[in-house]
Amino acid sequence: MTRPEPTDVEHEVKSVDLIVSKSDEAGNITYVNPIFIKISGYTQASLLEKPHAILRHPDMPKVIFKYLWKNIKEGNDVVAYVKNLCADGGYYWVLATVKMAKNPDGSFRNYMSTRRCITKRAKDIIIVLYLKLLDIEKKEGEEASEAIFERFLSENGITDSNSFNEYMKNLNK
Repeated sequence: MTRPEPTDVEHEVKSVDLIVSKSDEAGNITYVNPIFIKISGYTQASLLEKPHAILRHPDMPKVIFKYLWKNIKEGNDVVAYVKNLCADGGYYWVLATVKMAKNPDGSFRNYMSTRRCITKRAKDIIIVLYLKLLDIEKKEGEEASEAIFERFLSENGITDSNSFNEYMKNLNK
């Protein structure tokens, strides 16, 4: 699948929308719900068995996904703001909750992500942070971006994934 050229067209995620996807241990999509298909503009067939990263908008700093994957692989839920790329080059912002689902015997079943709309306040705050992280990432590299992200966490009293999740949820009020 060819990645579309990003545009400045934002697709609205409404307050009633719940975007759901599941993926395997490698991050390949195994399930998408109809609202995911509607908002992203992709067909189900074009998404299944593809890496979730195909939706990654170039405005997203890599450190956010590094943090997300580190935590969910450890079994911690993560709540984070994500700007996704649509099939037509547009984008949509969501507050994503990503969890590891386990089988009754405790073995890995899948990763599940639910996404909801975000408030203007949350978007305004998170865009500033993400632009700063992305700018540093491009100019000084991923390690420098990660250092700025770690400083952001420290300055906001975020000490673990639970406090990170609460901070992210509170931004959306």
